[in-house]
Order: sequence, then C-alpha cells, then structure tokens
Amino acid sequence: MRIAYFDCFSGISGNMVLGALVDAGLDVERLRAELAHLPVSGYTLTAEAVQRRGLRGTHVEVTVSEQGVERHLHEIEEIIEGSELPDQVKATSRAIFRRLAQAEAHAHGISTDHVHFHEVGAMDAIVDVVGAAIGLWLMGVERVYASPVHVGCGTVTCAHGTLPVPAPATQELLREVPIYGRDVEAELVTPTGAAIITTLAEEFGGAPPMQVEQVGYGAGTRDLPHPNLLRVSIGNMAATAAVHAEIEGYEEDVVTVIETNIDDMNPQIFEHVLGRLFDAGALDAFLTPIQMKGSRPATQLTVLVAEGHVADILDVLFAETTTIGVRTCPMRRWKLGRERAVVETRYGPIGAKVARRGDTVMNVAPEYRECQRVAEEQGVPLKDVFQAAREAARALVNPAKE
Repeated sequence: MRIAYFDCFSGISGNMVLGALVDAGLDVERLRAELAHLPVSGYTLTAEAVQRRGLRGTHVEVTVSEQGVERHLHEIEEIIEGSELPDQVKATSRAIFRRLAQAEAHAHGISTDHVHFHEVGAMDAIVDVVGAAIGLWLMGVERVYASPVHVGCGTVTCAHGTLPVPAPATQELLREVPIYGRDVEAELVTPTGAAIITTLAEEFGGAPPMQVEQVGYGAGTRDLPHPNLLRVSIGNMAATAAVHAEIEGYEEDVVTVIETNIDDMNPQIFEHVLGRLFDAGALDAFLTPIQMKGSRPATQLTVLVAEGHVADILDVLFAETTTIGVRTCPMRRWKLGRERAVVETRYGPIGAKVARRGDTVMNVAPEYRECQRVAEEQGVPLKDVFQAAREAARALVNPAKE
C-alpha cells in the first residue's frame, strides 16, 4: 500500500503541501494540466527551488487576478463538480472544503450555508485544495499520515482583531489532533493547511513502518528561526509479504506498548496524565484496575505509541506520575483500513469514520464530538443525531441498488 507521511515540524499551509509533493517528484506540468479541468481561470501556478535556513525545498505560489472574492460552500462545490477531474479527486476536494466550512461556521456561530470564505474561498485556496487532491492521486497515495502539528505561538491580526495563535477556525480544525507550540512567534498553520491535513490524515503521531521511496520539502514564505519547510515521505507501508498473502485486506503496523503499575498516586491526576500523553503523541492510553502485592489496589497505565515518540512518552510518565519504572514491548497490529467521510443529515453535515477490509465496509462510526456539538447547538437528542449520521454514512458507502 502506498502511503504519505507529512512531518509538520514547521506547521502546514496549502502551498507548502503542493511544494512538498512537487519536490517529491510530482510533475508540475501534469499538475497544471489536471488543474486546467477546473472551470475557472485567472491564476498562474509557479514552482521554484529555494533555501530555508540552509536547507533546500520547493516553493509553490499561486498568483490570482481576482481580488476580494467571497464564495459560499455550494459555489465552491459547483466549481469542483463542474470539472472533468476524476471522481476521487472531486470527493477529496469536497470533503476538505466541507470540513473547512464546518470549522468556520462553528467559529462564527452560524450555519455552513451562511459561511463566507473570504480569502479561503479565493482562487488560490481552491487551487491549493484541489491541487493537493490531484497530487496525491497522481502519485498513487492511498493513505495519509502526519506528525503532531507545530502551530507556533503569539498572536495574529485579522478582520476580527488581534487573536491568539492558532486562529479560531484553525483551532477548531485541529480538535483532537496533537499540536504543540514553541518559541516561534508566528502563525505556522493556515486554515487551508489544517483542513487538508485533518481531512486526509488517518493518524497523527510518529511515522508508520514504511519503505520510503520519495522525500520532498515544501517551503513556506516567511523566514523563521528554523527551516520553514513541510516534509513529505512517500513509499510503501512495510509489511511481511508472507503474512499478507495469508491475511488479505488488513493493514499492519508495529507499535510500542508501554506499561506501568501505580499504587501511590492521587487518582484525580490520571485525567491530566492522559491528556499529556495524547499531546506527546500517544496513539492510545488507558487505565486498568489491578491488585498488587499486599492486596493493594492499583492502576495499570498502558500507552500505545509509534517508535519515534517513545522518549516523549517516557518524559511524561516520569514527570507527571509517581512511577519509577516502566516496561515496554513491540506489538504488531492488524487494522481495518480507515477513511473519513462527511455525510449530509437533516441536522447538517457530520463527519464519520468508515472502516474497510479491502472494498468491504466493516463498520461506520459517526464522529462523536461532531454529533455532540450538533445536538447541543440544535437542542436535539444526541442519540437522534448519532443515528442519523450513521444511517447517512451507511447509505453513502453502501448505496441502494436500483
């Protein structure tokens, strides 16, 4: 399976995604030719080799002639649907813009139908989003993964005044995504970049086991204290061919399991510890009640983490808990393939996770937080919203035959 891993150590933006893909081998002329299928004009796309703090990368810039254009979601979707692009590219592009519309709507307290995209709806954002979908399609990428996202710190000035980084819509897009900010006073993540990576990435953490074949660096515009680059690694997911020959249709990876038994800590602290663990890159973390020697009740804390984040998890465990030792072991995981879908319900658009074994849908799970938000905003029972999203998702992936 061909996968892409985005390392967002300097944040992410739409043009950085395009730059990384071009730097990794995406043919610019082929990208321009596919973008020409959009029923729009008045823009140019250029790519040039640049350096950021001594490291090379590719900077992609979209220059547009239109100024101050505002578009609604349905107008952008009409542009995408009116193109001659492949259905896969259309679906991916629509999903990214729908997620962006949901975040903007939540930030402003309005419905998605009333969202004015402003700069995000301008031609450069359309080219960035659709271009990213085209690039991944042309390079044969089937799954996308990403690192925790560096968002920067400080403030940003916009039409609404001076706000903390990340801006409200960006922060909404990054819900439940591991983020961090360091001593870089800059807005490192744009709404477009956040929408692209949170729509496409199945997991955020260390790089999955893979055989890297292509590496690219997409350059941002500003000069920062660190190299302003987005790295993408593209290759095949590492797996045992003999095992895959016997067990077909599942995905495989290897994680590190970290465990420790704790019997002398205030249990109220565990909530804080779990939050810190997820921020540090944990794929999962959970508590199990156990009984230790002397019949002492205790708690076993278990963490699943990609190999690249073991040190970060150990730092949290030894700093935030009373443990003085942990045990670890590598563990192989067999997983269903997962993808995110955005479905339309009578309550509005809601995200859902679709789990597949090959082409067979095994499970559909609406995004709980999105269902909860919609239920609270509209004053309806959560179970009704959840059921509506589940039915809509199943209808999407298993359409009725005529």
